[in-house]
Amino acid sequence: MAVLLRVQIRRFRCDNTACPAKTFAEQVEGLTMPHARLTAGLKAMLTQIGLALAGRAGSRLASLIGSAAGRDTLLRLVKALQDPPKTPITVIGVDDFAFRRGRHYGTVLIDMDSHRPVDIFDGRDGDSLAEWLRQHPEVEVICRDRAGGYGEGARLGAPNALQVADRFHLWQNLGQAVEKTVTAYRARLVAPAAPPADDTMPAQVRPMRELKIVTRLREHHAIVHELASQGWNKSAIGRKLGLHHATVRKYLNATTAAELTAVSEQRAHVVDDYVAYLHQRWNEGERNATQLFREIKQQGYPGGELAVQRYLQRFRRGRGHAPDPGPKPPSVRQVTSWIMTHPDHLDPRDAAKLRDVRSRQRDLNRLVKHVRAFAIMMTGRHGDRLEEWITVVEHDTLTALAGFARGLRRDLDAVRNGLTLPHSSGPVEGNINRLKMIKRQMFGRAGLDLLRKRVLLAH
Repeated sequence: MAVLLRVQIRRFRCDNTACPAKTFAEQVEGLTMPHARLTAGLKAMLTQIGLALAGRAGSRLASLIGSAAGRDTLLRLVKALQDPPKTPITVIGVDDFAFRRGRHYGTVLIDMDSHRPVDIFDGRDGDSLAEWLRQHPEVEVICRDRAGGYGEGARLGAPNALQVADRFHLWQNLGQAVEKTVTAYRARLVAPAAPPADDTMPAQVRPMRELKIVTRLREHHAIVHELASQGWNKSAIGRKLGLHHATVRKYLNATTAAELTAVSEQRAHVVDDYVAYLHQRWNEGERNATQLFREIKQQGYPGGELAVQRYLQRFRRGRGHAPDPGPKPPSVRQVTSWIMTHPDHLDPRDAAKLRDVRSRQRDLNRLVKHVRAFAIMMTGRHGDRLEEWITVVEHDTLTALAGFARGLRRDLDAVRNGLTLPHSSGPVEGNINRLKMIKRQMFGRAGLDLLRKRVLLAH
């Protein structure tokens, strides 16, 4: 129901002949203002709706509560808001976010004391960050990830501030190095198979041919190492073989071709846990894929029939595995998860499997020791041990982990501070998630000015 207010006011006439306005209307404090179409209360309510829901969604909500307003009106109210008052910031967090992944990025700055965003700007280069820091000389600590651009910008804009590398990203980078190492040893993770019995059924299918990508990786690895031994540099090798210099470096860093081919050879599949049973039933004469699907479904198979049909096609075409595939090795992700999990939080069955792997593979046993030493250093804030840890890992034969250690040297001060000081980029990651939600709520069509207002002012 509409409510109509009749307000009686006085109108004053200006006696100054030079004044362009001849008359002035009396205003009711808290209710009216010159040329206003909205009361102060309604304007404040619509502004908050615009901050929370933006244009289209906000307009729909305003109509439902009886205060109809167009989307342009709501956006205009939001854009007219003033930025929050500036306060001294001593600890700042910085991270990037994607306007459009892979193409267009922005930077968000977080006050680590209040956990509130203080600014957003376009781009993620160090120059923009350096310019912002020059305008805020009170900044003493900068929490960031290990991106080189932000590190250089922080050094130029606030040379006296402490840079702190985020522990979450350090642990994430370590996990990636562990996964690469485990991948290189995956073929040796499986326990030795028991000797076959005398009455073992002869193989009815031929061994599977090597994948083309595996053959190509092995050939390229051999050629790259041969050319490097003859004195060729990476650029010359890349030009001769038509490879990117980063690919050439990857081949040179791999001691053996197995480190490269292991990634291509592993193909996790939903049928993998039931391969032994499918081989057994195939060799017993069962050729009906639907029947085999029903049988493994009763054993807990979570997939569909189409996956079973596709797996059995290799048998029908004569290029399947041997009839007894033997024990299945644990997946790379499983072993990586076991290594990266605190021993006290590891399931007893997984702990037993990890002990078995460590007992059979000395290299992986050393890998576990290095990871746990880093975890103790990180959780106990023992940054003073970082130099020693890096030196030990660099002299080990674990290529991927040594590469991670060399990367830490390039940002040594920030990493040491991250492993010593209590500051963390957790609030930054939380605000990045909130920013992504706001950005997706606007379907990616809003500009930086509206996104900035909603991020800085919405509560």
